[in-house]
Amino acid sequence: MMNSKLPGVVIFLFFWLNAFTAFSQNRQGDASETSKRPNIILIMSDDQGWGDTGYNGHPYLQTPNLDRMAREGARFTRAYSGSAVCSPTRASFLTGRNPERMGICYANCGHLKKEEITLFELVKPSGYTTGHFGKWHLGTLSKTIPDANRGGNPEFFHEYAPPWEHGVDVSFVTESKVPTWDPMKTPPASAMEAGNKPLGSPFGTNYWTGEGQIATDNLEGDDSRVMMDRVLPFIDQAVRDKKPFLTVIWFHTPHLPVYTGEKYKKPYAGLSEDQQEFYGAITAMDEQIGRLRAHLQKLGIVDHTIISFTSDNGPEGKVPVKRTQGLTYGLDGRKRSLKEGGIRVPGLMVWPGQIAAGTVVNAPVFTSDYFPTIASLLNIDIGKFNRPYDGTDLRKVLREERSAIPKERYLSFLLEGQAAHIGTRYKLYRENATAEWQLFDLLTDPGETKNAASTNKDLFNTLISEWSLWEKSVKNSAAGHDYQP
Repeated sequence: MMNSKLPGVVIFLFFWLNAFTAFSQNRQGDASETSKRPNIILIMSDDQGWGDTGYNGHPYLQTPNLDRMAREGARFTRAYSGSAVCSPTRASFLTGRNPERMGICYANCGHLKKEEITLFELVKPSGYTTGHFGKWHLGTLSKTIPDANRGGNPEFFHEYAPPWEHGVDVSFVTESKVPTWDPMKTPPASAMEAGNKPLGSPFGTNYWTGEGQIATDNLEGDDSRVMMDRVLPFIDQAVRDKKPFLTVIWFHTPHLPVYTGEKYKKPYAGLSEDQQEFYGAITAMDEQIGRLRAHLQKLGIVDHTIISFTSDNGPEGKVPVKRTQGLTYGLDGRKRSLKEGGIRVPGLMVWPGQIAAGTVVNAPVFTSDYFPTIASLLNIDIGKFNRPYDGTDLRKVLREERSAIPKERYLSFLLEGQAAHIGTRYKLYRENATAEWQLFDLLTDPGETKNAASTNKDLFNTLISEWSLWEKSVKNSAAGHDYQP
């Protein structure tokens, strides 16, 4: 499963350096040059495990469009989510910063603070129009109407932080989860996490398009299709306006409640009902990704558009059971765990003409890398924001890896006392705030079964010191010091 060499990194470095260098030479830094800037589409699924794609060798799951992306672009074998649960990862995705820096400690904990600078706010001065579609989960969307987990509840008024107050021009969003089929209706109890409401009654979570604006039409059937029906018109309008666009698409699939239509269950006839529903929901999402790419081709902008795909964390459930059918392929841990199975996720990127087909990247990367990489792509110096970033421009990472003695990069994590510090080979891990640190060699022990601390004492102590310095920085941020003038 792991490879001690990094053959794909050199290839990936070649296209990134050439693409980014050419792009920087072509732009002058003003809005009149926006036609030369690529469109950016950032896709994320919800609770999709490392093993839950066809291209990673799943024995049943059919994801032909993700498989095609893996063939036509870059496949990241060491892609990580920013955390092991949804809200923290989403915060890292949009800001390039660890979620603990802004008080987003878990799902339904904290909100995206107004002082944070989002991807949307980053690109708008460069002439981009912005859209966010699907799950939000970075704060409530209403103070007046009961909605989802916290919306409309006076206890959580201070958690109001909708996307339209964070640089998003066009929104079609939910606060949190919805069923993957007929998203506004309560599904059968077998879909799990459906509550005790009668079948077909309102689920209790709305799609919002702006302050006080709830979507009321075209909300039946596959939720991924309902979302894509809003994404494509947004793209069409951007093309008509001759503006580059940044589109974030956060699918709810395959988060519980998992439920799908008969069309998508048919390919899995002969498997259990739970497998049919789970695999079918992912295949339905994959279909919409294919629809999106076909639409870009029809508009003639496919070669000028970057598309990425990842997941917000590992699969739900302690083991694959009932509707929690996600796979980790031998990686220990699942959602809520900072073991590999809880945070190593699918990772893809396609940019025709710029990213070589079949590129394989074995270097560790994570969702915090989007922000600094896009900033670099647009020649924006994020140093002017005067705050620490946990993500790194991927060009810098790859440039260092090409050197004779590559500089090791470690990704740092913190979640309710759990902690991890992950490099290309070694991983420092702590199960909780009072547990002892462990060291795992991911190249020889990807399942994290053998503590190698005693045989690598110097490295072990060095990594603990590194992580402790990082934690000190995070605590400083959490105290609000990043937001001072």
